[in-house]
Amino acid sequence: MKIHIEENKHVYWNPYFGGLLLGLLIVFTFYITGRGLGASGAFKSSVVTIVDDIAPVHAESNAYYDRFIKEGDSPMNTWLVFEALGILIGGFISGAISGRLKFFVQHSPKITSKTRIIVALIGGTLFGFGAQIARGCTSGAGLSGMAVLSTGGFITVLAIFGSAFAFAYFFRKFWI
Repeated sequence: MKIHIEENKHVYWNPYFGGLLLGLLIVFTFYITGRGLGASGAFKSSVVTIVDDIAPVHAESNAYYDRFIKEGDSPMNTWLVFEALGILIGGFISGAISGRLKFFVQHSPKITSKTRIIVALIGGTLFGFGAQIARGCTSGAGLSGMAVLSTGGFITVLAIFGSAFAFAYFFRKFWI
């Protein structure tokens, strides 16, 4: 009996190799900058810049925004912003080179594209608020925290994956 196995036309990196590279990148980042990776700081800088441009009086009178605003220096002038831009640009280049750059909404047959976008925006917003409460995103609080053997880093990763596992049953219809 001959079994036909469809060849996967997309070749992905081995996840263990990707994890090894990510670990080396974190070590390299600590060596160069004295701190780990993170992405939520770039979004914080973007929000502060937008608020400062739209309502400068409010930004200056608000204790949270004011600590990021310095005369003659933009909150966007930080390596975290350039890191996030590099990730976005690198992702697009990688997708274009490998022929996987397509503009469509991937969703379950059980929901519409509109529902998928709404749910993704709600999830992203909640994750952003969580990153502010936790004082870092998955990369900053979790991976970089674990890299320096921080108890908080391990707790963060356990909380992220534990809550994802706990809630997956209730939200699985959005991707299955």
